[in-house]
Amino acid sequence: MYNVMIFLHVLGAVGMGFYIVLPFMIGRATKLAGVGQGGLADGLLSANRIAQYFLVLQLLTGGYLVSQKDYTVAWMIIIVVLFLAIAAIGGIVSKPLKLVVSSIGEGKSATSHINKARVLSLIILVIYIVIIYTMKFPMFKV
Repeated sequence: MYNVMIFLHVLGAVGMGFYIVLPFMIGRATKLAGVGQGGLADGLLSANRIAQYFLVLQLLTGGYLVSQKDYTVAWMIIIVVLFLAIAAIGGIVSKPLKLVVSSIGEGKSATSHINKARVLSLIILVIYIVIIYTMKFPMFKV
């Protein structure tokens, strides 16, 4: 059972890798024409939803894996808070992406929404890198 959970946990980490490329893909939106921006934003919305499902997989499998080893409570709290931060900001970034799609549909400029989505995605990227580092080098491991 442990090996299955490790496999699912690694699969979830790969699925969450979308958050590594998200800021760069949003950055490309400024170089596209209006319809292209809307299409890219719509695709990123779908990919973000899939990454959110991988995040849930990470939380479930991670909970099992943590129960199999001895970790300090502080380390577990830090990890859960970081994952919840990614979940929250990942949900928040959906709104600017939806506003990009609707703005393009109405013929308005979507630059401010693209910039907001880019900033939020950069924050997610930083948190994701901190999670990867903390998982690889758990300073609080007993």
